Amino acid sequence: MNRDNNIKKINDYPNEWDVIIIGGGATGLGSAVDSASRGFKTLLLEQSDFAKGTSSRSTKLIHGGLRYLQQGNISLVVEALKERGLLCQNAPHLVHHLPFLVPSYKWWEGPFYGVGIKIYDMLAGKLGLEPSKCLTRRQTLKAIPTLAPLGLKGGVIYYDGQFDDSRLV
Repeated sequence: MNRDNNIKKINDYPNEWDVIIIGGGATGLGSAVDSASRGFKTLLLEQSDFAKGTSSRSTKLIHGGLRYLQQGNISLVVEALKERGLLCQNAPHLVHHLPFLVPSYKWWEGPFYGVGIKIYDMLAGKLGLEPSKCLTRRQTLKAIPTLAPLGLKGGVIYYDGQFDDSRLV
């Protein structure tokens, strides 16, 4: 690819674009593909190299938005879990399951987080990852030995995904 030649091509077609997207990261590229697949004349502009900016420094989590469940935004959680599941199906070589452990120090946290995360699993349906599990105090300390043991009641482990966004781009 020759940058000067590409800029000349862009200048040869002034006012010919339906959609102009600035940023060639995972989101920008995905938006450009979606726009072009819908028949829009799409221009994607990138300052440097694809996936060099924010994409290269993100957490790379592909998650279902567990925190939105607590806020009651069920539709957003369902949509995010569906997208996560489809990415796992379509690009399994780029996504791996990532366990998260939520420790509980108060008597009510185990049931509260346990039920909430089981609902999260249920909302994912057939596109779910691994099932969540409630852990005893001993299992929790074995999983994360550096946790403060004083007052620890147990924990809940659940799974979300992590992906290689640069390779996805």
